[in-house]
Amino acid sequence: MNKRFIQMASLVTLLSLGSCTKNFVVEYDPNAVPTEIYFQSENDVKLAVNGVYQSLRSSNTVGENSGLFTDERSDDTGRNDSQSNAGEPFQFNDFSLLPSNTYLKNHWLALYEAISRCNLVLDNVDKVSYSDPATKVNYQAEVKFVRAFLYFQLVRKWGDVPLVLRQLKTKAEVDEHTFREKKEKVYEQIVSDLKDAAGSTLPDHQPSSSKGHTSKVAINALLGKVYLTMATTLDQTNRTTNLNLAKTYLMEAYNKKAFSQLKDIPYTDVFDVAKKSTNSEIIWQIVNRQGDVTYSSSIAANNQAKGETINSLKPGTGVGGNVTMDLVKEYEEGDLRKDFSIKFANDASVKDWFITKYRDASSAASTLGYGGNDWILLRYADVILMLAEVHQYLGDEATAIQYLNMVRERAGRPTYQNMQNDATYKSKYPTLKLAILHERRVELAFEHQRWFDLLRTFTAQELVSYMKSKSQADFGIAKLSNFGTKDIYYPIPFDENKLNPEKMYQNPGYN
Repeated sequence: MNKRFIQMASLVTLLSLGSCTKNFVVEYDPNAVPTEIYFQSENDVKLAVNGVYQSLRSSNTVGENSGLFTDERSDDTGRNDSQSNAGEPFQFNDFSLLPSNTYLKNHWLALYEAISRCNLVLDNVDKVSYSDPATKVNYQAEVKFVRAFLYFQLVRKWGDVPLVLRQLKTKAEVDEHTFREKKEKVYEQIVSDLKDAAGSTLPDHQPSSSKGHTSKVAINALLGKVYLTMATTLDQTNRTTNLNLAKTYLMEAYNKKAFSQLKDIPYTDVFDVAKKSTNSEIIWQIVNRQGDVTYSSSIAANNQAKGETINSLKPGTGVGGNVTMDLVKEYEEGDLRKDFSIKFANDASVKDWFITKYRDASSAASTLGYGGNDWILLRYADVILMLAEVHQYLGDEATAIQYLNMVRERAGRPTYQNMQNDATYKSKYPTLKLAILHERRVELAFEHQRWFDLLRTFTAQELVSYMKSKSQADFGIAKLSNFGTKDIYYPIPFDENKLNPEKMYQNPGYN
């Protein structure tokens, strides 16, 4: 295993700490103080916790520009450029990913470096005194939540992965942990961390001054998603138990909502830069600063197609985020979410669909594209649709449909019951399960959910059949014929596998 994976030498190498202003986690370098002597006060721990959140911002972890590892792996987005950067980005949506792919390696390393920040805090949180003992418990809860979230990313993308829960300071310690733990054990640790976090005194919802930090609702929502994923992707012996646990935690999150009905929150408001700190649908987000050269959002400008001005004042030079025709065709006629989320760019050099869901064309964002969009990681529509999914799996279709209709109603769509009289809808989504998957696709488009939804909904062979039933013409030059059961997981990066081919064994199909 690459020693950068987890070895901690000093705070400057792997842990860029953060200091907290009123409502934003900001990167901060405490003059490269060695780890052994850094933790002297409660404030030092606070800065280290902020550093944990800071690690999530990167496009190599789970930040707004990390769609290469999720949406481009799915049937939602892609690219028709197979040559840029040695063709490595194209490998993801072409299903021709190689273990030597440097983007894949950087993603792996970034996730583990973020985990190392978590372990650093947890190993040192007891070294200082606190004015209120609950503060320490809450710091531990926040960090365990983030660590669970990161391992949840890893286990769904690679399956069995190394499970590191403490600082590794020597080569011997690194070697000792250089092996892939079974995914079931990784899930056990994810659940353990989240349950520990749930026992804290964190607030149900973070106030506007602390947006970006986790809350009881976020913890319960993530626990629900974890149990739902376990129920549908692990050994089916515990399927019903895990589904009921998913229902319990999702309901806990749902019952803490600070709004009456989803339809009371316009879809466009969820992504409105001016309303991001007060929107009650958003559960957890990465906070960005409008106009800030370092901490602004670039997603609006990055998605801007040439000749367009809808996203940003920064002129677009290319296609922006490429949307597959397969997704364009998924939107029902009259769906309010379509015109807000995507647009056709008619520039002579583009003529393609691009993403408009994230917009900041204000003067404050300037022609440099320094937008204020927050990156939403959890929101209530996701929770509601997971409740529909859980109830459907448990055989309670009536309740599942009630939750499904909550999301459809806000989008200006007829109820699921009424759509049973629509021949086109009935043909495309003959089962409630597929109707829920459809609703998640159009509701959560470009929020880095689709790939995980596909993995959760289908077995490996079912997913192969599902993908290959689609029209190649709707995917540009990316070849659907490349998709196979091996693509359920990413390959272990070459450099990690070669250091210990036995313990860091490669996933099937990549040897």
